[in-house]
Amino acid sequence: MPQTTLVLNAAAMQRALLRIAHEIAERDENSADVVLVGIQRGGVFLAQRLGRILAGIWNHPAPVGSLDVGMHRDDLQSRAPEMQPTVIPFDINGKTVILVDDVLFSGRTTRAALDALNDFGRPQRIQLAVLVDRGHRELPIKADFVGKNIPTSGRQRVNVRLQEEGGPDEVALEEF
Repeated sequence: MPQTTLVLNAAAMQRALLRIAHEIAERDENSADVVLVGIQRGGVFLAQRLGRILAGIWNHPAPVGSLDVGMHRDDLQSRAPEMQPTVIPFDINGKTVILVDDVLFSGRTTRAALDALNDFGRPQRIQLAVLVDRGHRELPIKADFVGKNIPTSGRQRVNVRLQEEGGPDEVALEEF
């Protein structure tokens, strides 16, 4: 049976998202050119939350979309992708796209997201925001905005649970 350790509770998760939003607002002064794109699944809910926080900071809506990376993954031969909707109801050309994901691990999902995003245009720049960075990169990818760094071993797994998926807001570390 896995041993579980709570790493972030709901209040800590909210503080991390507030900090990420303020860092985005500080770094990206031209707020009208910033769009958020959440990577399916958990990244979409986090992008929506960041969008609401940024709307309060900037006093105008922050456009939010969702991106499925299933067909752009490099492990298609080993598993069938679970397809989720991609909804990008705005032009990304010339924009600053903030890719949002729940956990950054090997970097392969982010690489797939970069490939998938190319189908929608050419942003001026792309930045990566993640709630949790657990290390163990296999590709040269680094997050621009991180809620919490959680160094892990290969025998551990990071589980992000969100209210939008029917659970409490929390991040737990499971050891097998």
